[in-house]
Amino acid sequence: MGIHLYRIDDRLIHGQVVVGWGQPLNIRFLVLVDDLVASSDWEKDLYRMAVPPEMEIYFADVVTAIRNHAQYASDPRPGILITGDISSMQRLVREVKAIGSVNLGGIHHRAGRAEKLRYVFLTPEEEHQLRDLEAAGVEVTAQDVPSARARPLSEVLEGESR
Repeated sequence: MGIHLYRIDDRLIHGQVVVGWGQPLNIRFLVLVDDLVASSDWEKDLYRMAVPPEMEIYFADVVTAIRNHAQYASDPRPGILITGDISSMQRLVREVKAIGSVNLGGIHHRAGRAEKLRYVFLTPEEEHQLRDLEAAGVEVTAQDVPSARARPLSEVLEGESR
């Protein structure tokens, strides 16, 4: 089984991930990949509180996630790997070479970002990073919850019609 979903979501672990994706996919483990969280005991404790007891959570910086990817991918349980930013996922894809698809779950507003979807805001550099992922053969789609339609990167970059 292993990793069923590779997701970029700047909120990392929250209800949409645990309930929205976790229940329909019967997720049993999460891999939270974030350099800062991996080095902060209190942040790890905070995220553990958001995960139900039937789900195991692993914390890793990007280097550790690359090193341990084969272990996550071969786990007999279904899992989700989450990064908080595009550059971390890009590093994983570049080094692991076994990631076939990436889900944009939530990249929220901040200075310099333009709205593409109600839950995806991107800088020009982030758009370039996503195009690079796609050029490397990775299917990039935006889908906040499983019941929503997966939107291909080309559609995301065009933005929503207003």
